[in-house]
Amino acid sequence: MKIAIIGSGNLGLSIAKGLIINNTYTTLYLTKRNIASISSYGEYKKVTITSNNREAVQNSDILIFAVQPGQFEKILFEIQPDLNEKHVIISTITGFFIERIEKSIGTDIPIIRAMPNTAISVGKSMTCLCHNTVGAKRLPIAEAIFNGLGTTLVIGETHMRAATVLCASGIAFWMRLIRATTQGGVQMGFDAEIALKMSMHTAMGAASLLIESGTHPEEEIDRVTTPKGCTITGLNEMEHQGLSSSLIRGLTASFDKINEIAKQ
Repeated sequence: MKIAIIGSGNLGLSIAKGLIINNTYTTLYLTKRNIASISSYGEYKKVTITSNNREAVQNSDILIFAVQPGQFEKILFEIQPDLNEKHVIISTITGFFIERIEKSIGTDIPIIRAMPNTAISVGKSMTCLCHNTVGAKRLPIAEAIFNGLGTTLVIGETHMRAATVLCASGIAFWMRLIRATTQGGVQMGFDAEIALKMSMHTAMGAASLLIESGTHPEEEIDRVTTPKGCTITGLNEMEHQGLSSSLIRGLTASFDKINEIAKQ
């Protein structure tokens, strides 16, 4: 695959690292206005560093955009003359709908929106994908790229804002839960470093258990709760204090905010 990453900031470079580690490209172009900060990537085989977006587009088939939303439309107009039927557009730009992209480059170019999260830097991103009509046949390309950086899920574009909250913002929500359990561990007598390690790996174990077993969370909860036991006592106290309710309210508040931002 001849791939170009237009906008090699934090997210763009995380994607580039995954492509390089997995060796999933024939050639790879990385663009940035200030290329000095990414010059070290030019040492990798068949990786080209450039500040010229049109050069990258002309020499690539798959174009992954990881620029700021305010720059995206300008770049699309810049490269539009260089686009043809061989190209696939993959946009990681939050809130930039496919219809708006099509207004800049037309409806005959395959367009795929990808919503990864920051765990992409360690190959554990939950990346949601959606596409335009002609992009359906090229969807396996995006799945191959992002499955090498975690897990993918194809959803309708109408759900992309909710996916942003649940998966992208969700990283921060889970971090806060891990922090809270760490603080609880410190209060019970552990050093902070030890409590954090225990919390991190317990959270990872819980997620892995559900992923690998395919069971429902409540089923696994039932396995570790006994009558009058410490686990059910702790769970019930958390629920009395509004654990589930506060999480749901936080998610919906975040969702309301992203919809508000989109209208501005």
